[in-house]
Amino acid sequence: MTSKSFDINFNFDNSYANQLEGFYVPFIGDEAPAPKIIKLNDALVKELGLDFSSLKTENIAAILSGGIELKGASPLAQVYAGHQFGGFSPRLGDGRALLLGEVIDPSGKRHDIHLKGSGRTVYSRGGDGKAALAPVLREYILGEAMHVLGVPTTRALAAVATGENVYRESLLPGAVLARTASSHIRVGTFQYFATQGDIGKVKQLSDYTIERHYPEIKATQRPYLELLRVVCDRQAVLIAKWMQVGFVHGVMNTDNMTISGETIDYGPCAFIDDYNSAAVFSSIDHQGRYAFGNQVHMAQWNLARLAETLLPVIDDDPEEAVSLATAVIKEFAETYQICWLKGMCKKIGFTEVKEGDLELVQQLLNLMQAEKVDFTLLFRSISSAACGEFEELRALFDDTSGLDEWLALWRKRSEKEPLNSDARAELMDSVNPLYIPRNHLVEAALQAAEKDSDFKPFEKLMAVLDKPFEKRDGLEEYTKAAPTDFGPYKTFCGT
Repeated sequence: MTSKSFDINFNFDNSYANQLEGFYVPFIGDEAPAPKIIKLNDALVKELGLDFSSLKTENIAAILSGGIELKGASPLAQVYAGHQFGGFSPRLGDGRALLLGEVIDPSGKRHDIHLKGSGRTVYSRGGDGKAALAPVLREYILGEAMHVLGVPTTRALAAVATGENVYRESLLPGAVLARTASSHIRVGTFQYFATQGDIGKVKQLSDYTIERHYPEIKATQRPYLELLRVVCDRQAVLIAKWMQVGFVHGVMNTDNMTISGETIDYGPCAFIDDYNSAAVFSSIDHQGRYAFGNQVHMAQWNLARLAETLLPVIDDDPEEAVSLATAVIKEFAETYQICWLKGMCKKIGFTEVKEGDLELVQQLLNLMQAEKVDFTLLFRSISSAACGEFEELRALFDDTSGLDEWLALWRKRSEKEPLNSDARAELMDSVNPLYIPRNHLVEAALQAAEKDSDFKPFEKLMAVLDKPFEKRDGLEEYTKAAPTDFGPYKTFCGT
């Protein structure tokens, strides 16, 4: 606990703290001994309407590392439960994080300001509540990359070095991530109160969620059923976007699924290089539960757990409630398929989905998996093929016979498109990134920062990823697949 305070007004409007007593514990983080800004997201600061002009850099670092009392803030640690790799934990919560408060940006949109690595809370379960530098930078990189790729996500406001070491298998430099989100309400938040049999709080949380995120459904005949439906729709869009850019979350526990439909908690996550539907990067996912190709199924499983919590408020008749909720959960797969296929068709230059497109896309994916073709490079090179240049695409395959057969079908299907080849190539380049957070580049940046306090690779990578679709000279190394001696790549849970 700290005695320091700053009389700066963030214009906090803390609805979670004010309206949901019993859903959290008040908490002020630890005061970092020597906080220092590693990276401040100036664009996001401006977007949020925050005014740091009166503060010295060291004071900004102190505020965004926790432990500082701020005017209007109501810092708290949220409670939630969660299914973790299939096993249910009835009480989790923010064990190394705090919700500093909520701010309203100039456009009227509400944002949580949330800190990770700010110290132990009552939910820490024996942990130290701190974060190491490398995982903080990983979340900064991945979150901001996803944002510019058009994937709904929490965002990084700042990465702050704390000036202290944390012990993981060895002593590592400590850090705090300041991030923003539409909210931090999770499937696991609903599960916590449903498991306790507290239907009143489930209803209270549902009403709050509807008011905050989906006010348009308040007047519907069955608002809690519509809440389930709109969350399913948001998740269908989200998972489809993950699949379209080759992202593997790695730890799709129910406490890591937001009700707002944003990607949250970048732990053992990665982008695939060679296409592989069974790709797993988490060091503890031994069974492939959260493999790349399983993500849509796990999302539906998680949403079924949300549905279970809402049954008592959906209908007084348990059988009717189950019937209604089951129908919504079943709709998820179809909604996802529509979103995914529409996006995949754009990736290969089709403006709308036609009969046979699903089979065409799946045939391409099968070829990619059999030939171990780089996911990002293949889709980026198809735009050249649209203009009659096939060398770049063919170079990705050892055996091009299957590709040639596919290209013949693709060209025939392309004849039905209203756009000319140049326009189709432009369409493809607008949705197929050239620069992604390639795993070997991310690791190189993290290692340089952690071992040598060298943040230049991190800064350069962030600059490259800021414009993922725009080809720029001199950045060829950022487009290449990982070296053959890199891997097998594993990432780890926790910060």
